[in-house]
Amino acid sequence: MTVLPDTRWRTAPGLRRIVAALGADKVKIVGGAVRDTLLGLPVTDIDLATPLLPEEVTKRLEETGIKVIPTGIAHGTVTAIASGDHHEITTLRRDVETDGRRATIAFAGDWRDDAARRDFTINALYADPESGAVDDWFGGLADLQNGCVRFIGDAAARIAEDHLRILRFYRFAGRFGRGDLEPDSHAAVVAARQSLKSLSRERVADELLKILSLPDPRAIVGQMAADGIFAVVLPEGESDFAATLDRLLGNEAATGVGPAPLRRFAALLPPDAATAEQVASRLRLSTRQRKHLASLAAHRAGPVRPARQLAHAIGVDGARDVWLLAGTPDTARAALLSLKGWAVPQLPMKGGDIIARGVTAGPEVARILRAVEAAWVAEDYPDAARVAALADQMIGRTSD
Repeated sequence: MTVLPDTRWRTAPGLRRIVAALGADKVKIVGGAVRDTLLGLPVTDIDLATPLLPEEVTKRLEETGIKVIPTGIAHGTVTAIASGDHHEITTLRRDVETDGRRATIAFAGDWRDDAARRDFTINALYADPESGAVDDWFGGLADLQNGCVRFIGDAAARIAEDHLRILRFYRFAGRFGRGDLEPDSHAAVVAARQSLKSLSRERVADELLKILSLPDPRAIVGQMAADGIFAVVLPEGESDFAATLDRLLGNEAATGVGPAPLRRFAALLPPDAATAEQVASRLRLSTRQRKHLASLAAHRAGPVRPARQLAHAIGVDGARDVWLLAGTPDTARAALLSLKGWAVPQLPMKGGDIIARGVTAGPEVARILRAVEAAWVAEDYPDAARVAALADQMIGRTSD
């Protein structure tokens, strides 16, 4: 019998209070916490499953002073807050009807039925909160040991229940898989790839960014491209993105910069601001994300401006990302060093200072101020005395 190793989270006061309130025989640890603990990975979210109905869960918890939030009550999920820790608790379920985007569920009393509606065998592991004994109905332990990401039961049926599982397959394979993809699961996601068009754009974008958050997504992203996934969800993408993504990952490693999914997403797109805007709008990214993608696309093509000059136009984060996308390890390292601990300064001159030098108020003031600012940026932001001299030069030229 497989048993969870002793870990700090298993004895956390909040979890112990919840288990005591519900009854140790009425609750199990489920999913990612079990999987990641067995792999020796950090655990952040500890989700629980129970045959108790949500109303009974709420009643038992509140009777012991544990706060309950009905976060997903229609689907049987509540969030318990005990000793400062948050835990989602979900009543056992079975699917009644699915359309590939959402499921109609019924509450169930059987642990195996609940496990059967999950996506992959490695996510259908349940553990006793007291003994740590692991329940495994579908071979998830062996798959976890072998680095195999496999759908539970019939892969096509699992995908038909929720088309997002196509992208989840690639994400979990990229994170936990070793060697070749599991043949039946792989064939099923490729065959069903057109069904991704039925998903909301937000769900697709969220999953793509999660894939790009992996420590090194290059192999799985390359597989997705070869399988025609990007032809469906990212038709505007650059066909030869692999070289840009390679360069970016190399520069991230050389500079010690952590993964940023939006920066890596930019590597999949051509260096064209209009295309980046179009993709961001279609995937319904935030305004901030859309502007950032467009900036990276506009400035990484051709000769890249010095980092501090570029930061004046698109901000420090934008300049950093452009150099990571377009530079070499040496030039990217130098660019990031020049930006470290530095903020874009304000031009130490205003229109009134130009007028005080005898220029009549009007469009000419703005033109001279822009010229002064351009020269100030080109000289790497000299002090106010130099800015005054630049202004005098610009005004002198105008007078001549």
